[in-house]
Amino acid sequence: MSAGAPRPRPAADPPAISTGPAGADLLDAVVRLLRLLDHPEDLPVLAPLIEQEIMGRLLTGPHAAAVRQIGRTDSGLALVGRAIRWIRDNYAEPLRIADLAALAAMSPSAFHRHFRAITAMSPLQFQKRIRLQEARSLLAVRPGDVAGVGHLVGYDSPSQFNREYRRLFGAPPGLDAARLRAAAGAQGGRRLP
Repeated sequence: MSAGAPRPRPAADPPAISTGPAGADLLDAVVRLLRLLDHPEDLPVLAPLIEQEIMGRLLTGPHAAAVRQIGRTDSGLALVGRAIRWIRDNYAEPLRIADLAALAAMSPSAFHRHFRAITAMSPLQFQKRIRLQEARSLLAVRPGDVAGVGHLVGYDSPSQFNREYRRLFGAPPGLDAARLRAAAGAQGGRRLP
């Protein structure tokens, strides 16, 4: 609100993700914020001010419409965000588009259109991605129970779980989990510069 008078609402919600060049002023503020990591004693006072400057530059820059929709409770992003949260919290549950559309206060067709514009995938594809990412995390700590992990994240068929896991991560679940654990073990003693 402090960034100036509200702009007229666009006819359609802007895309949830967009890219473009960052101006010199925005980059300067980001660099100053990162430099505060070298001075932790200054973080409590200066970080909020620089964060506010960054937000102000984003709200008045070329992608202001996309940034502004984050704070609007009636934007497609906010409405679909309710359904996205439900999917993330209940990824192992069966998905009913009509229920998700009702949660987002939209018709099923409008919900599907907004969901795809925001996530670049259908609700079912999104749920599958969440399930498989959660399975990957679980397999890192439960290496010997591939079928159990598949069932835990919502797959009834171990072969379907294996097929979809391999398609997303490029290796079957057991092999991928072993690779991840080996990589984590190799980096255990190293620190980032």
